[in-house]
Amino acid sequence: MPTHDWKKDCKDLYFPPSKPVMVEVPPVNYLMIDGHGDPNGSAEYQAAIEALFSLAYTLKFAMKKAGGLEYAVYPAEGLWWTADMAEFSIDRKENWDWTMMIAQPEPVTAEWVERGRAEALKKKGQPAIERVRFEPYAEGLCAQVMHTGPFSAEGPVVAGLHAFIREQGCTLHGKHHEIYLSDPRKVSPEKLKTVLRHPVRKV
Repeated sequence: MPTHDWKKDCKDLYFPPSKPVMVEVPPVNYLMIDGHGDPNGSAEYQAAIEALFSLAYTLKFAMKKAGGLEYAVYPAEGLWWTADMAEFSIDRKENWDWTMMIAQPEPVTAEWVERGRAEALKKKGQPAIERVRFEPYAEGLCAQVMHTGPFSAEGPVVAGLHAFIREQGCTLHGKHHEIYLSDPRKVSPEKLKTVLRHPVRKV
């Protein structure tokens, strides 16, 4: 049975250094679900995360049972933006739109997702699973950096990432992207590891 471990096979995408770097991100298929507003204490946000992981693990075990790829479930990721990105601010999360998502390895197809959705709904009964969609997302050239610490301390790191982008002769292009490598239920805030990424384009 073939195996895939994103921690080993996708190091350049998921484990950047603590100083900003440029990376070329290929198109990736994702399970995705949308929402709006500050995720802190939000029942909608929590339901979205639970739905994503329910479906992701259902797909993982179904694939393994069928003798297909054996793989580790990818971490949760989030796209964050406002209608006018010039007004996007880490300090005003109540204005954010968001898409939470989990990457899927290539063998996972739309057909697999629909079969997994039916099974997950039957077992979990989470209405939000119905809202999860499966589609590719392409970012291309991006700048990214590893942030270690609480989410509330991301501001200066994001500012540093944006400064790095300008230094590279680029400008922001697309949505602020975060990848959550740590489970905040199990890891203390000062040890949380979050990849901060933003697509760019040459000026």
